[in-house]
Amino acid sequence: MADLLARPIGRRRFIRIGATLAATAFVPVAFAAAPVRRWSGSALGAHATIELIGADTALAEATFAAVEQEISRLEGLFSLYRADSALSRLNASGRLDAPEADFLRLLALARSTHRQTEGLFDPTVQPLFAAYAAHYAGGRSDGLPAPELADRLVLVGFDQVAFDEDAVRFSRPGMAMTLNGIAQGYVTDRVADLLKARGFDNVLLDIGEIRALGGGRDGAGWKVGLAARPDSDALAATLRVRDRAVATSMMAGTVLDAGGRIGHILHPRKGAVVSAFSAVSVVASDAALADALSTAAVLMTADELSRFTLPGVEIHATPV
Repeated sequence: MADLLARPIGRRRFIRIGATLAATAFVPVAFAAAPVRRWSGSALGAHATIELIGADTALAEATFAAVEQEISRLEGLFSLYRADSALSRLNASGRLDAPEADFLRLLALARSTHRQTEGLFDPTVQPLFAAYAAHYAGGRSDGLPAPELADRLVLVGFDQVAFDEDAVRFSRPGMAMTLNGIAQGYVTDRVADLLKARGFDNVLLDIGEIRALGGGRDGAGWKVGLAARPDSDALAATLRVRDRAVATSMMAGTVLDAGGRIGHILHPRKGAVVSAFSAVSVVASDAALADALSTAAVLMTADELSRFTLPGVEIHATPV
């Protein structure tokens, strides 16, 4: 793909999803002169945009339809907010029969990351999250009562989830999962696969997490800025990314209490904790892995993070 910008747009095409991060990149004449087809919609509850450069109307419409269909299909598996999703049905009954292949693949990656992070990445924190959300819904400022915290922590443990082609099963009544710490990355990867199969091999996607294919607009890699904190436009760093994924977790990106002290990422053994970092970004081979690792990494102490290494994974942390 290094020679893409040296010739007119032909069979190889460029796509941008979530245009914000790509908007400041240099636009060469070949891109500027090519027709632009645009789509806007939602993905996992967040606004998403697609711009196809160099695609004719028929190709653009077919691609947009395929992306919409794929996002909808995956939301039907992983959404907490759709009562008919596979995850919602599992949480309601403690069992999901005949899970789809994508659901099993996501759980297998979650299990691997759970082990790599010594349990810090744990999708079964959902009962704990529900307890905190209910506690602070009325504007309370005190902490979750110790007996209630203890009762909910008993329900947390991804090692208590069994899954195979026949069923996904919780071993304890009252358990539930959230896949919010990994599903956005997984959806990003699947859309990237879809686009690549359709001939789009110079791609920047932002569907909650970032996935880059190809060398970007100037062949040197896509330019991706890492946010320093949720309440500022300041960047902690700027990376050049080629055929890699980037995910960022911020404890204070969403807060549960009125005082803004309790972040939405909960420690599976402690509940609410104060992070040593305002943001942790992970660069990895795919967005699902980066998503899950960043969720765990923001829960680590500075010492734990300094000792945590995985082949092919970069971690960028901004101290509080």
